[in-house]
Amino acid sequence: MTMLALEIGPEGLAAGPVAPGADDEDIQRIPIPATDVWDACRDLLLDVAKDDEVTAVGIASAGPIDMGAGVIAPADIAEWQTGFGIVEAVQKIFPVATVRLALDGVCVGLAERTFGATQTAMDALSISVSHRITAGVMVGGFVVVGRTGNAGHIGHALVPGFDDPCECGGRGCLETVAGGAALLRWARSQGWVGNSLGALTETAKVGDEIAAQALGRAGTALGLVIASVAPLLDIDLVVVGGQVAQSGPALWRPLAAAVATHARLGFLTGLRVLPSELEGLGPLAGAGVLAMTAAEG
Repeated sequence: MTMLALEIGPEGLAAGPVAPGADDEDIQRIPIPATDVWDACRDLLLDVAKDDEVTAVGIASAGPIDMGAGVIAPADIAEWQTGFGIVEAVQKIFPVATVRLALDGVCVGLAERTFGATQTAMDALSISVSHRITAGVMVGGFVVVGRTGNAGHIGHALVPGFDDPCECGGRGCLETVAGGAALLRWARSQGWVGNSLGALTETAKVGDEIAAQALGRAGTALGLVIASVAPLLDIDLVVVGGQVAQSGPALWRPLAAAVATHARLGFLTGLRVLPSELEGLGPLAGAGVLAMTAAEG
C-alpha cells in the first residue's frame, strides 16, 4: 500500500511518500513551470510513486480552493487561477486511490496537531509565514476547514496602521506587510540589495539594518493579528513556522512585544507564541496526514 503527499505552494511543487521512516531525502521538489503545470505535477507524482500501486493521496494547496469540488485556484499559478480540478486529475493517474484535498493552512494545522507543538492542545493556531501566509485553526482538537475549505486565510486579516494594497483587492492585509514578496519589496525600496527571502532572513540575523527593519515590521504586524485572533478563538497557544519565522530576534522580539501590548484580557495571560519545529514541512506533512486518514477511511 503506497500513500503520497503533494504540496502545491507559491514557491513550487513537492511530493513524497507517506511511510514510516520517510524523511526529507525522499521528497522531490520542482519550481512551478511557466506553462503545462499539470504535466509537471503529474510527472512529479509518478516519479515519487515509481511503479507502486497508489492507494491514497493527500494534497495541500495554496488557496483559494473549493474543497467539496476538488478544485484549486492558487494565486501564483496563472494557468490555474480560474480553477483546476486537481482531485479529478490525480484520481485519473491513480485510479484506485482515495484523494483528499485541503488548504495548505489546514494541513499546517493537521501537521502540528499530529507531529508538532499542538499535540497536547485542544485549541490552537498554527501559522506558516513564507512567501504567503496561511494558518490552521484548531478548536476542540479538530482543525477547522470552513464552509468552502478556505478557513485559515490569515494572510488577509487586516493590520491596524498599515494600508498597502493587496492583490486580493483589499488594503492593509497581513500579507502586504509580512509575506515574502512584501518583505522583499519593502527592503529593496529602502536600499537593500539582496535577491531572495532566504538572503533577507539571513542578513537580518547578522545585523543588517534594513533587513532587520523589514522583519521588525513583519513581526509587529504578526503580533497585532495574533493579539486580535487569540481573544476571538479563546486560545492560549500559537505556533509560527515557515521561512520568515526562522529570522531570529529581528522578527520575534517585535512580535512578542506586540502580543504583550495588545493581548491584555485576563483569559489571555497564559498566551504562548512558539516557533514551529517542523522546519517548513508543515503543509506536506499535513498532506501526509490527509493521505493516512483517507487510507483508514
